[in-house]
Amino acid sequence: MKNISAHYLELAPSATTLLGQGKVLYHAPETDLGDSMAIDFSQAKIVGQNEVFLTIPITPQMAGSYEWVRLSLSYQSGKIQVLSQGTTYTGTLDSFLGYNTYIGTHSIGNNVFPVNGNKLQGYWAFALDSFPYMTSGQAPAGATTVPNPLFQTSPVPQGSCVVTGKFENSLALVGNEKNDVVVTLSLSINNSFEWTEVNTDGKYEPSVGESVVDMGIRGMIPSFVQ
Repeated sequence: MKNISAHYLELAPSATTLLGQGKVLYHAPETDLGDSMAIDFSQAKIVGQNEVFLTIPITPQMAGSYEWVRLSLSYQSGKIQVLSQGTTYTGTLDSFLGYNTYIGTHSIGNNVFPVNGNKLQGYWAFALDSFPYMTSGQAPAGATTVPNPLFQTSPVPQGSCVVTGKFENSLALVGNEKNDVVVTLSLSINNSFEWTEVNTDGKYEPSVGESVVDMGIRGMIPSFVQ
């Protein structure tokens, strides 16, 4: 994973806390320019690995004990390899994981993708690093992997890309902490990029009609230092 952005971040006290009923720490800007409400990609905060995504003050309203973290991912970008006519090439894959995203244009290097509309979860774009080649597409609805170990007690809407993770020990906040509390969210993308195989060789070959079906997340482990 190269870069990532999120739409929503929440601390949840227990396994029965419903989505939206925990302590919401962040909600990204949205827009209705695409005729329905969607994440506004032009205002997305995009960070790289080990970079700080969010800094907020701890207030008395945040006091409580929290066992779980819920993170709604909206975008990720990273390097993948493709095979074409026996040669392997490296390129960048942009994946839009949010429930609905309004995109004016986005770019991969010098490759510009004019969208000017809403894209549901699963929209992706790809460009090679070595020479001009670009393509984009839409993964099937419901195909993006989003682990939720609380699916029986606290489900999340289909297509929302809300990944859920549990602290090893509960995060306790009193609301007037004198020191910083640093929460780290470790996301797994192990084998998360999947495609339909035309040639059964374990290599992505768009030139023979292989298409992207999944670019989701395999899990999240939250931790904290206070």
